[in-house]
Parts: sequence; C-alpha cells; structure tokens
Amino acid sequence: MKTLYYRVFLIALAVILASSVLGFLASNLYYHVKLKPFNDKKLVSIAEQMKGFIEAEPANMERYLRHAADLGYEIYVTDGQEESRFYGRSFRVQDLNEQDIDRVLDGGVYHGVAQFPNKPFISGFFDNRLSNTVGVPVRSSAKRYALFMRPDVLLQFGELRTFFALVGLLTILISIVFFLISTRYIVKPITKLTEATKRLAQGQYKLRLATGRRDEIGQLAGHFMTMAGELERVDQARQQFVSNVSHEIQSPLAAIQGFAKVLARHDLPQEEREQYASIVEAESRHLSMLSKQLLLLSTLDQGEDALNTKRIALSGHVRQAAEMLQWQLEEKELLLKLSVPNGIAIDGDEVLLMQVWTNLLGNAANHIAPGRAIEVRAEQTQAYTRIVVADNGEGIAAEHLPFLFDRFYRADRARERASGRTGLGLAIVKKIVQLHGGTIEVDSAPGVGTRFTVTLPHL
Repeated sequence: MKTLYYRVFLIALAVILASSVLGFLASNLYYHVKLKPFNDKKLVSIAEQMKGFIEAEPANMERYLRHAADLGYEIYVTDGQEESRFYGRSFRVQDLNEQDIDRVLDGGVYHGVAQFPNKPFISGFFDNRLSNTVGVPVRSSAKRYALFMRPDVLLQFGELRTFFALVGLLTILISIVFFLISTRYIVKPITKLTEATKRLAQGQYKLRLATGRRDEIGQLAGHFMTMAGELERVDQARQQFVSNVSHEIQSPLAAIQGFAKVLARHDLPQEEREQYASIVEAESRHLSMLSKQLLLLSTLDQGEDALNTKRIALSGHVRQAAEMLQWQLEEKELLLKLSVPNGIAIDGDEVLLMQVWTNLLGNAANHIAPGRAIEVRAEQTQAYTRIVVADNGEGIAAEHLPFLFDRFYRADRARERASGRTGLGLAIVKKIVQLHGGTIEVDSAPGVGTRFTVTLPHL
C-alpha cells in the first residue's frame, strides 16, 4: 500500500515533469508562431549583407566566408552543378532540394527558416539541417552562386546551452530534495491524526494534537480536538442516559414486582389489596408514559423529517392547550391570563407544538402554589414570533437553571418522582423548538417566579 508521503512525492515529481514538458511545448509554440518569422527575416538581412560584400570584392569571397564561419555561421555555397563548398561546422542533415537551389540561382530568396515545419518536440532554432537555412543569389567573378546560411547555434550558444541545462537539472534535483522534506512536514501531522483516530475508535477521548499551525492542517487538528471532546460528551451523555433509563424503569418494576407478590397472598385484607393494586396501576402508568416519551424523543432525533408543518393560528392553539389543563387550573384555583393577539400565525407541527404549550403550562401549574397566576403572552415581528409563559411562583434556584432541559433532570427529585413525572418533558420541549429552528430560554429567581421564552422564526 502506498503511503500518503510517497503519493504526495510522486504527484510532486509528476507535476515537475509535466510542467517541464508543457513549458517546452509552450516555448516551442512561441518560437514557431512569433520568433521563427522574425529570425528568418533577420538571417535574410545578414545574408544580403554577405552578398553585398562578396559582389563588391569578389576576390576576397573565400576569405570573407571563412571569417564569417569563424564568427558563428554555417554557410553552403553552390553553383548548382559541380562546385559546392561548406564553411564552418558541417550540417547534420543535407536535405536541400535541387528546386530550391535553382530558384535561388534564378534570383529568388529561400526562406527555409520561416518554412521549417512545426514539430512539437523539435525546436527549429536548434535543428542543424541544410533545409533550415536562408538562401540568396550571389554573383562573383561573373558566375552565379546560391549562398545558404544559418547561425551555428552550438558555436554561438554552446556554453549557454550547457549552463541552462545544468541550471535546469540542478533545479529539478534540488526541487525533489525539498519536496521530500516538505512532504514529510505536510504528512507528519496527518499521520498523527490517523493515530489519533485509531485511539478515538477505541474510546480514548483524551487526545492532544498540535493546533498551533494556522493552515488547513492546523484547523483540521483543532476541529478534530473539538470533535473528540464532543464525542466524549455524547458518550458520557449516552451512558448517563442509559443509567437514567435503567433507574427509571427499575424503580417502578421493583415496586410492581414487590406489590404483585403481596397481592398474591390470600389472607390480604381487601382494603390493603385495593391500595396495593392502585400503586401497581400508578407505576404501570409511569412506565407507559416513560416509554411513550422515549419513543417521541427517538422520533424527534430523526430531525426535520419528523415534522408535519402547517399554518397555525397561535391564539386558538394556546387556548386549546389551556382547555386541556382546565381541571388542573381549577383544582389549584390558578389564574390564567392569555395575551395572544388573534392575528398571530406560525408555521409548525400542530401536534408537536401542542406538547410545548401543554408541557410549559403543566409545569407552571404543578410548581406554583394555589391561588397564584400564569400568564401567556406573544408578540410577532417580521423575523420571528416570541411566546412567553410566566408564573409568579416560588421560582427555581440558579444552580438548577443550566440543567433544566437535560433528560431526566429534576430540580426536586423526591417531589418529581412522587408525582409520576419522568423528567423528560422539558427535554422534549427543547427538541421540538429546535426542530422548528427556534430557541427556548428560561429566567427564574426564588420568590419572583419563572419565565420560559420560546422564539420561533418565520419559515
């Protein structure tokens, strides 16, 4: 299996090679499109100057051409018949057509450099062919010649070619070395992340990674540490949830089991039998409520798929929830004040939001003394609808407020357990509000009362 280190290195090496090839192709294309016609024109101008000197001093033709060759040109002179001479370094390929020679002898100009065929991996500037020249007619001692010439690239730029070749080779070799080093620098924290994921999969959440880097790897390490902490919290919450569920189920089951044994006695008085049977019924009801709420929480955890959204008139919806609790309000002689304008409408799941209002009103009714008051008021803006459920009861101590929406949390465990409540109501309320994209907040102070504020955005 190829490691990430070698993958990154091989990719970098492939990039260097591909860049070199593409760079050569681009440079060669630029030569063929731009430089080749310019080079041809410049060489024709030099050849015309050679022609002018030879025709002015035909006796010095031989010496002049040798000197020109020494200065860095390859020259071929022919009369088209028997007399042909080369000056300077010999051409690698002598592929000049007789038709081209005759055309120059007849007074034409040969543009072999400009007409050199385009080849992707062969640059015409360095191709030492006789056809890759320029030609002009020359008269010397009443005789016609055709003079073909091109620069001797090896003589003119030989040292530069070696220099640039050495620079290119050293650049590639040094780049490979630096890529080897830099790749290790990049891959090393990823290797540590891989090791950390293995430990995380084994349940080891206390991980420490270097998060001082400001690049994407540093951000990844930071997010990984955050994820590990969140997973630890979720795992602890899961364990606590299982423990709470086990405790909530075990208590009524133990009571049911114990009283069932007592009820099996034939000598048990009828009054005690009825009392124990009512206890078994109450505990069974508690188990039924617990199972329903756990099922509802599981459904809500599926996300927005659990919602059946529709337009709801808030005033009528809250009044319906209040009517469901009418007996409880009358029993404790509680005053309920509704300040919900008729024109307010919200988008949401009618059944789930009904549970929010009944739970908040039920909690308020259960936790305040007889003769107190509960108020429900609402206001609507262009962005959201805010619903407040407030009471003037005894209030909740500050140390309990951060945990009110946790599952199975009870501020007064003995009282809540005796009432048959499961401690899941507010957790369900918060989940429903969050599924609607909203928020729920609680403010309370002992002796003043408690206020729950639900904010629902417009969908």
